[in-house]
Amino acid sequence: MGFSGFPDEAFLFYEGLEADNSKTYFTRHKHLYEEAVREPMLALTDELAPEFGPAQLFRPYRDVRFSKDKSPYKTHQGAFVDLQPGIGLYVEVSAAGLFTAGGFYTQAADQVARYRAAVDEDLSGKPLESLTAGLVAQGYALYGERLKTKPRGFTEDHPRIELLRHKSLYAGMSFEPEPWVHTAEVLARVSHTWRAYGPLVDWLCTHVRGSELPRR
Repeated sequence: MGFSGFPDEAFLFYEGLEADNSKTYFTRHKHLYEEAVREPMLALTDELAPEFGPAQLFRPYRDVRFSKDKSPYKTHQGAFVDLQPGIGLYVEVSAAGLFTAGGFYTQAADQVARYRAAVDEDLSGKPLESLTAGLVAQGYALYGERLKTKPRGFTEDHPRIELLRHKSLYAGMSFEPEPWVHTAEVLARVSHTWRAYGPLVDWLCTHVRGSELPRR
């Protein structure tokens, strides 16, 4: 079956999970997760794949090994198109609605170093400044982990100091759970935003690329 939207039960499921993030709640309502969340997300990403590439759905379980928050389940379902390691396109459904994003998520030291070198260089940094400003002007927001102070080796008066503070960088847009989220219009909305992220993702794929460091 093709994608026809996320049913109201998807948002109700996550509202309940936010109130009771427990194995008991998840087990009792797992059929809602499978039927109202996971299956529609799979259908959505299948329809997006011919244009954008295959997506991986994230598991619903949180990694709590190094976290003070021991809540066992994520309160959203995300899917990611990995164009290069840690660089790609993202879509998420939660009680808050729909969220899409595109950019650079990982923080490998070599990637951050290449990112900052490219931002510093006028020939590559000015185009990034222009395209991120263009996204903000269209209503998108910029996200990512940022330093509170200037990165080492750069001055506070650098013309692109705000971009240089980023250790990861992605643009995103949130949509509240309005009636259209229950229809196939979701496909058009996600496609539109993913196309808008294209120039940013292309810049990152060119200048940041996947990590060259060996995995542990």
